[in-house]
Amino acid sequence: MRLAPALLLLFAACSGHRVDLTVVAPATLHLEPPGYEEAVVSRAVDGDTIEVEVTGRVEGPGAGEAVVGETYVVRLLGIDTPESVSPREPVECFGREASAATAALLQGTTVKLVKDVEERDSFDRLLRYVYMGAELANARLVTNGYAHAYTYPPNVRHAQLLSEVERAARDGGRGLWAPEACP
Repeated sequence: MRLAPALLLLFAACSGHRVDLTVVAPATLHLEPPGYEEAVVSRAVDGDTIEVEVTGRVEGPGAGEAVVGETYVVRLLGIDTPESVSPREPVECFGREASAATAALLQGTTVKLVKDVEERDSFDRLLRYVYMGAELANARLVTNGYAHAYTYPPNVRHAQLLSEVERAARDGGRGLWAPEACP
């Protein structure tokens, strides 16, 4: 992970909450089927959605249909974060913090995108697990309390892991589970 984006986003806009992503999630890339798309994250749309430019492919069932050289919006599988950009919803408690954490973690980073069962959601976003090296970024966000585990059947490969790391984040009072986070 590059440190510059993390240093630029130490404080989220609304509460002065310091973005803390220091608890590392389990390395699970070895559990994935072969194949993935490689991409550079150009921006965090919100806490659970990023924009990427696909830069390469390794063929196999884990690689989806994304085309090298194209830009896509990607919905991180297995997680949900408080709303921060929906035109139909108010900004939810910890929404800005979740968006800042996703930007700090992923923006400018080269990642691997791994498909589960479905290629896209109803908003035409790619559905992917996002890896930084062997670590699942989706799980890092949950582990540090910036996202909830959220099951999207049939895309459930990491549902148990994400539930377990959410329970640990709750027990540890991290992120949105901190007593002072959301009144």
